[in-house]
Amino acid sequence: MTQDQTERHVMVASLMLLVLFIGLSFFVVSIAQASPAPDRAADSATFRTKCATCHGPDGSGSEVGKSMHVPDLRSPDVQKVPDAQLAQIISDGKGGMPPFKSSLGENQIHSLVSYIRSLRGKK
Repeated sequence: MTQDQTERHVMVASLMLLVLFIGLSFFVVSIAQASPAPDRAADSATFRTKCATCHGPDGSGSEVGKSMHVPDLRSPDVQKVPDAQLAQIISDGKGGMPPFKSSLGENQIHSLVSYIRSLRGKK
């Protein structure tokens, strides 16, 4: 085998490895982007079972919640509250809101904070 043929084989093999690497990268990215959907569904289900009774299914407040003056979770006032403070409110309760630290795990509480953030601008 001559020097030119060897260089050509090395270049072709390198190109094939590069194409394989790029293809696998796109595959991994597509899987990573597809996986948040089940988590979002779980977050939505947690919100419906724990929060929607007062905060309404869309965060604007149910009739019961509005009579208790719960805030609209979509409002700028709620959306500007830091994540840590929202997590603490969910965990410890506030005003007439009961604490959920005994019925929700820390990850569920942080997922609810993310879910509340997703309500922004859905008026």
